[in-house]
Amino acid sequence: QVQLEESGGGLVQAGGSLRLSCTASGRAFVGRAMGWFRQAPGKEREFVTAVSWPGGNTYYADSVKGRFTISRDNAKATIYLQMNSLKPEDTAVYYCAASPQPSTSSRSEFYDSWGQGTQVTVSS
Repeated sequence: QVQLEESGGGLVQAGGSLRLSCTASGRAFVGRAMGWFRQAPGKEREFVTAVSWPGGNTYYADSVKGRFTISRDNAKATIYLQMNSLKPEDTAVYYCAASPQPSTSSRSEFYDSWGQGTQVTVSS
């Protein structure tokens, strides 16, 4: 497993942007696909996006396609989630996750390490 720490959440108006970051501990970042999931109040955790190792493939949920962009900086053991054109329905706690495999997946059971989450609130 790997330790993950998210940052960058906050309150933003609809139509605005935020960038989330997730930093992993050391060499444990190597060889791992990384993903973002989110959980809104009263709802189940859902897949948002994922990026493969070392970064050639990305995968997005339909609800965020064209608005969100995932990227990774392997030298910094960090992934990013750039969120544009935010909507109130994007309000959730966003979790960073690491998979022991290099390929992407939208299924949470493929990820073995999770961050504590960061709150994103989009006001209308």
